[in-house]
Amino acid sequence: MTTAGTPERPGNGPLGGVRVVELAGIGPGPFAAMLLADLGADVVRVDRPGGPGLGIDPAYDVTNRNKRSVIVDLKAPEGPARVLDLAERADVLIEGYRPGVAERLGVGPAACHARNPRLVYGRMTGWGQEGPLADRAGHDVAYIALTGTLGMIGRPDEPPAVPANLLGDYAGGSLYLVVGVLAALHHARATGTGQVVDAAIVDGTAHLSAMIHGMMAAGGWQDRRGANLLDGGCPYYGTYETADGGYMAVGALEARFYEEFLHLIGLDDLVPARKDWTRWGELRERVAARFKSRTRDEWTALFEGSDACVAPVLSLGEAPHHPHLAARGTFTDHGGITQPAPAPRFSATPTTVRTGPARPGADTGTVARDWGIPDLVNDDLADDDLVTEGD
Repeated sequence: MTTAGTPERPGNGPLGGVRVVELAGIGPGPFAAMLLADLGADVVRVDRPGGPGLGIDPAYDVTNRNKRSVIVDLKAPEGPARVLDLAERADVLIEGYRPGVAERLGVGPAACHARNPRLVYGRMTGWGQEGPLADRAGHDVAYIALTGTLGMIGRPDEPPAVPANLLGDYAGGSLYLVVGVLAALHHARATGTGQVVDAAIVDGTAHLSAMIHGMMAAGGWQDRRGANLLDGGCPYYGTYETADGGYMAVGALEARFYEEFLHLIGLDDLVPARKDWTRWGELRERVAARFKSRTRDEWTALFEGSDACVAPVLSLGEAPHHPHLAARGTFTDHGGITQPAPAPRFSATPTTVRTGPARPGADTGTVARDWGIPDLVNDDLADDDLVTEGD
């Protein structure tokens, strides 16, 4: 359902004209909605009175950039009707409740599709809509634990290393929800029929490990940490500490890159050790000792311009200032917040950070006008009265 009479503006992205309703939550749902908003969709976030149970000051929550916000109390008598009014005019709805909650609130798929058969109804959960654990609470680390992916990460003699919430929530969750929503949107526009997208973090994270499962079946991957080509077990694919306590990342997998790497650090005699697993311990020790002899900046300068596949390990604060990322504009500053710029990039419909984080309830009036839902506006409250702490 493309918004009639709404021309695309420069920087809106390829989803200009697509309307998305996001039922406020935390983690992967908001990130997925942010990605759709970055791509140009008109995302209206339905915030609850009082805000979420977890979260940061709304002024700094960049996962709510490029969105607009209204406040609806779904437990109030008129609450579900307001959400259904939005769903009737939307192309996509995203929710991240436990299975059955949206139905109990009166805004489940059946109720929404009765008003809008073309609607793509995206459901974001950790365990999925069905299965023995579907009704259980959880977070990223538990979801990825069951898929086998958490057990792959870290040193063999230490507990598995937690990869922040990037692997489960955002890679296995948000990105799969967005892929599913866009595929279903394509189908809805071709057929006039919407559908439900069940995006479970356990499914997406397991799917990410497809290549590893193939390698294991072929005998090229051991089912244990720190023993394989890509999990830190290989001495020329990993990280090494430098003299000043920094780290360098080495990814010299191919023979010519490996040889260039060894040549630059002065260990040409170890070229034959590349495929000799019996020498990997010696190779690791000598490479580690060499890296400890200079600072991170000195090694960075040495490898500059080479194909040795070596890079400094930067902090979050350092990353935006790296010359390559700065030249590409990988990070951007908006409203005083340094943040990743929208990705990927488009030649004909470029994207941009159009607005900062949506403040809860701040856009009720404009959404009511633009979407043609006057009942969204409470006559007793101005938009400013609906904005929560953080403004």
